[in-house]
Amino acid sequence: MYALASSQVLFLSLNDKQWKFREVGTKTFYPAEVPGTIHTDLMNNHLIPNPYFEKGEQQVQWIAEKDWEYVCEFENARVNKNSHYEISFQGLDTYAKVYLNGQPILQSDNMFLHYNVDVKKYLRKGTNTLKIVFESSVKRGKIEAKKLPYTLPGDEKIFTRKAQYQYGWDWGPRLVTCGIYKSVGLSAWNGVKIKSFYHQVHSITDTLAEVYLILETESDTIQKQKFHLSVSSISNQIMIDSSITLRKGFNRDSILIKIQNPTLWNCNLQGKPNLFHCLFQTIENNHQVEMMTTTFGLRTIDLVKDKDSIGESFYFKINGHPTFMKGANFIPPDNFMPKKKHSYYDIIQKAKDANINMLRVWGGGLYLDDEFYDLCDQNGILVWQDFMFACAMYPGDTLFLNNVKQEAEQQVKRLRHHPCLALWCGNNEVDEGWHNWGWQKQYNYSITDSAKIWNDYQKLFHKILPNAVKKYDAKTAYVSSSPMIGWGKKESLLRGDSHYWGVWWGMEPFDVYEKKVGRFMSEYGFQGMPSYFTLKHYGDSLDLNSAYIKAHQKHPTGYQTIQTYMERDYIIPKDFFKYVYTSQLLQRDGMQIAIEAHRRNKPYCMGTLYWQWNDCWPVTSWSAIDYDHHPKALYYATKRLYANFCISVTKIKDQYQVYVISDSLKNINATLEIKLKNTKGETLLTKTKAISVNENSSDAFEHFLDDELKSFKKNEIYLSCNLMVKEKIIAHKNYFFVKPKELALYKPTIKFTQTDATIKINSDVFVKDLYLFTEKDEPIISDNFIDVEPNQFVELKTTLGLEELKQLQHISLYDINH
Repeated sequence: MYALASSQVLFLSLNDKQWKFREVGTKTFYPAEVPGTIHTDLMNNHLIPNPYFEKGEQQVQWIAEKDWEYVCEFENARVNKNSHYEISFQGLDTYAKVYLNGQPILQSDNMFLHYNVDVKKYLRKGTNTLKIVFESSVKRGKIEAKKLPYTLPGDEKIFTRKAQYQYGWDWGPRLVTCGIYKSVGLSAWNGVKIKSFYHQVHSITDTLAEVYLILETESDTIQKQKFHLSVSSISNQIMIDSSITLRKGFNRDSILIKIQNPTLWNCNLQGKPNLFHCLFQTIENNHQVEMMTTTFGLRTIDLVKDKDSIGESFYFKINGHPTFMKGANFIPPDNFMPKKKHSYYDIIQKAKDANINMLRVWGGGLYLDDEFYDLCDQNGILVWQDFMFACAMYPGDTLFLNNVKQEAEQQVKRLRHHPCLALWCGNNEVDEGWHNWGWQKQYNYSITDSAKIWNDYQKLFHKILPNAVKKYDAKTAYVSSSPMIGWGKKESLLRGDSHYWGVWWGMEPFDVYEKKVGRFMSEYGFQGMPSYFTLKHYGDSLDLNSAYIKAHQKHPTGYQTIQTYMERDYIIPKDFFKYVYTSQLLQRDGMQIAIEAHRRNKPYCMGTLYWQWNDCWPVTSWSAIDYDHHPKALYYATKRLYANFCISVTKIKDQYQVYVISDSLKNINATLEIKLKNTKGETLLTKTKAISVNENSSDAFEHFLDDELKSFKKNEIYLSCNLMVKEKIIAHKNYFFVKPKELALYKPTIKFTQTDATIKINSDVFVKDLYLFTEKDEPIISDNFIDVEPNQFVELKTTLGLEELKQLQHISLYDINH
């Protein structure tokens, strides 16, 4: 039955109407779920194996070559009782023909579009049949490709407005799916319908904010419409009762509200992400007719790209303050998004806990669900939003460009009200690919072909997309591509944002990160294996040479690259469990060197977003959190590396310089304590210094000379650095003078005690990278892969009970080196 949205606007969800599906041309139907995908429906009916398990991906490739049909029936008793009936399709993946009672009502060719279809003349009283036929995107893409006289980089996927990662990436499987992946519903209304409700900030000062609330409606007649509006926040409350005069057809009306002493929205660690909640109600005879809500935050965001003596800056000012961005690149959290294993809430909560203030939504995936952006709003996490184009060139025919124009306008209008939205970016690595990846030679383009392809690029990324942003979200900056210059060129580090892949792709040592620092590092990374327990969940052959483990590595030389880097720094474990552990330490080490270098070099460098935050399936990848949401060693390191205060040690000639980096907006007086210790637990030298740490700064405050260390063996010593305010440690850093495989470590005696929700750990000798686990899984704890200094307690927050604590197991670097 219809859900009552108001006395005039009624809504019937069609998600739960006993959908069924079949392969086109076959007889047997099977139950389907909406929202869903063809792969998950086939799995639910035990018709295919789970492609995430073992080598299951290889067994389901046939699905993408077939056409599929979905059907449901629904009852309607209200024909002719309302003047308007519309079916809304929030997302169809991708080439779909839709029929209502045998009549065609929609033909879709873009999974990023939503559709509202007037169906009044097709509805019947009683039983109605809705059928959707999905054509193979793979076959359709190949047909479209043959229409061009040349081959475009990117294969068949570029002709289809569909999530490109479904076709496979160097961290993801090829699972080209289809289906009704978002909600479907039928609405009925008379008189007036609210189409959208959003805001535009006119001005903000410390004492007053002026905001226009924009109401878009569709009206059957000229009429006066009464309304009630409420706007509330933690410290403000505004109530308005008034009326607006509506014309027949489409209407856009603005309501100016003035907010006294407004509370601002701030990004993570810089203040609270204060939000305003708006409720708009149309009123007739003192009763609500229709209701719509929106949320907004008051803040200013500016992308500053000023020419300077070095090149050109690239940084964000939040509420007038230059702000160092600390974050990661975000990919879709599942290949089957309607049935994703973990909630956005868990993903964003982990990001907040890791002190992240920006996530980059990468252009080869999806425009994410509203829930993702709502959670970023609530947690103060800014979003760099790519349009969905990545690592390929695209067609420039009128149909394709008009399709993209509609997509861009819908998505910009959908997301523009979010205070988390910091930047629109046209694409990922397309400009770089065209100029640096040798495509012209690889595809043997003529001068005419090259000119046509580049002209199509400019139409798309220099006209259509920026025009959509300018028209519907002019306050938010737009850049055409990320990066503008490839990592092999010097200029890439002097202006704009940088993707630096000399480490990993170029096989350069981690130390190169110290020198390769750009103005804003929006991509760089290194692989680490997922948790042993994640791998154990999805397969039984736990061996680097097994077909299962190889199938869950999508980079062509991934394991060889990990092995090469591991040989440089670590003793190679023969045991698989230990190899997984060591691979995560290796990944963390590389990212730590990069992040510290980026932060030390502020304000020259004002952002660091590593590749990548999350996974879409169980895989060895660059992620900090694996598919089962086990945090890797990199995740725990991110918490420390992205904290407001950070200590970094770097060697410059014969000096080991100790930096203190602050992203705080306040000056502080602190004590910097540096101890030279050995791994047996003895303190050899101590330097203590009272320092003044300026807001938003990076400064070297102390150093050790090589000469001071001559009497000690470097493989036995390390620097233990603490930044303290009133004896409370607000930043800590251990610095080692040799590679992990060279460290002289002693067999520790480790003790665990528990009080309430806290585990206390201490040891008689230095413990490097202590990893805690149980026989079945990793415990939920506040930190892991930790250093334990002799005769000092490390405290961890946990949900473990006393019995579970008894089952706690551990390994450390000592177990790798001996």
